[in-house]
Amino acid sequence: MRDEKCSTSFLHPDRLLPPGPALAIARELYESVADLPIVSPHGHTNPEWFAENKPFTDAAELFLTPDHYVLRMLRSQGLKYDQLGVPRKDGAPVAAPRKAWRLFAANYHLFAATPSRMWIDHALNFAFGFAEPLSAENADVVYDTINARLSDPDLLPRAILDRADVEVIATTEFALDPLEHHARLKQEGLIGRIRTTYRPDDVTDPDAPLFVQNIARLAELTGEDTARWNGLIEAHRKRRAIFRELGAVATDHGVPSAFTADLPKAQKQKLLDDALAGRLDAAGAETFRGQMLTEMAALSVEDGMVMQIHAGSRRNTDSALMRERGANLGADIPARTDFVAGLQPLLSRYGNAENFRLILFTLDESTYARELAPMAGYWPALRIGPPWWFHDSSNGIRRYLDQVVETAGFYNLAGFNDDTRALLSIRARHDLWRREICRFLALLAAEHRLSKQSATEFAVHLSYHAAKDAYRL
Repeated sequence: MRDEKCSTSFLHPDRLLPPGPALAIARELYESVADLPIVSPHGHTNPEWFAENKPFTDAAELFLTPDHYVLRMLRSQGLKYDQLGVPRKDGAPVAAPRKAWRLFAANYHLFAATPSRMWIDHALNFAFGFAEPLSAENADVVYDTINARLSDPDLLPRAILDRADVEVIATTEFALDPLEHHARLKQEGLIGRIRTTYRPDDVTDPDAPLFVQNIARLAELTGEDTARWNGLIEAHRKRRAIFRELGAVATDHGVPSAFTADLPKAQKQKLLDDALAGRLDAAGAETFRGQMLTEMAALSVEDGMVMQIHAGSRRNTDSALMRERGANLGADIPARTDFVAGLQPLLSRYGNAENFRLILFTLDESTYARELAPMAGYWPALRIGPPWWFHDSSNGIRRYLDQVVETAGFYNLAGFNDDTRALLSIRARHDLWRREICRFLALLAAEHRLSKQSATEFAVHLSYHAAKDAYRL
């Protein structure tokens, strides 16, 4: 993951590594992991990019409009999404890409000390050789340089995977997705390197838009009676099998909380009846989601797919933005999460199952030492996912490691995944993780709590092997 030549004020070679006596150790550790292949087992890149392998349109499409981290910061300072070129549902005009890019560049100072700044600086250097930060003064030069190169063979989506040495990348699709892009990738022999992930929120969350219609569509796709509980579960079983044919090794569940349930069959059928009739209140919807998590765990025990739970986000809190442009544009806020009580029904049923693997992600950092580390330090099924979303930053990684390693150790961690929608940021995000891992381990070695040999082994494990092990790749 070597950087192009640049000034030490832009991408310092020792960035994020510790000062003082531990620096030499950290440098050695980083040398051992910097060029390892990237395993990206969870993320949100667009599979159409890889199936079509066409040039990106412009610089704004690469760095601005798909990146909710960037959009939310700019919006916080009063900039409008129309000004930033973010498409509207009604098709009304928005700013042209160059105009949006200029506005982004003029406000690039807003990202000082944020992970977005580190990722974008790194990506601009890695892909285009820029050795100074984006600014109002160089906005047009950077924009034109990027656009002039987008048709070059080494900047096509698959070539970017090659340049970043991405060994495996997983996209994420909903249960009703037609998966036509992955089918094309399979025809070209690319399934394995590029995989899908089964995310059934569209048919497991009664609060999802068009939930009732989605359940009917699931019946059409699978030939099952999804108005009956057994038929609904069988429909999931069939869809999961289709996803596995297209490389899926994992499922993903984005839920407001970690609540799970384990109800008798009659109560489960009543839940479904009420959901389809629109009779569920907030508590009923939470119970439905919780029961479906337990059902998904049962299917994972059966088919071996790794189960991921991303809990603790209040999503799309700006209702006007949701109506105007849709989801995943930055209006999401962390929320408190109770993993111990919430997961008790699921773990009581499946926590000791030999074929079950559950990776937990949270935005509630208060649970790291109090709940997640002790739980993963006991339950064989559990692994702790890396810092997620608001916390996949340098300080977020430091807080995470400080709170989980003492109780959960290194081998109950799931390594790193970048969770990105911006393709060029993948290498930068993994580099940040590797630097922070080396910092953490170097400090332990400097205090003689680890030998340098052990620190090197753990650095390699957490940078590469842990994700492969956690996701059974």
